[in-house]
Amino acid sequence: MTGHRIEVERLVRAPAERVWAVLTDIAHADQTLAGVTKVEQVTEGPYRVGTTWRETRRMFGREDTQQMEVTLAEEPTRTVVESDSSGVHYVTEFTLTPTGDATRLRMSFTAVQARTNPMQKALWALFGTLGAKATEKMMANDLHDIAARAESR
Repeated sequence: MTGHRIEVERLVRAPAERVWAVLTDIAHADQTLAGVTKVEQVTEGPYRVGTTWRETRRMFGREDTQQMEVTLAEEPTRTVVESDSSGVHYVTEFTLTPTGDATRLRMSFTAVQARTNPMQKALWALFGTLGAKATEKMMANDLHDIAARAESR
């Protein structure tokens, strides 16, 4: 098994309920997150376990679309979103911890490729650090954008 785990966090000067509302507003994610260029909802209704959408992001100078699914939703403190692409399983977890009038927002991202051959392991070793650094920067940008939207409401 090959992969990596990255965590970033940020203090958002807004209550957890407001941060949750921004975080779970999938229909407007492309307006909130600068890295997201398009969102297509697959399921209708409120944010809950089973909510599914296709999200297009620009990374490394190209666009990539992933289908995302909510696998855990504990309003307003925790949610998990999962995706599979090209043999890699992605898990993104958001944890919201109230701290007075603010919220500590933590984002954890895990990418795991269950079956790897020697060439794939070598590529993960070679490009994994570069990819992880780019992913960490993207995650920090996402938290910045979520905070900006929540703080402006």
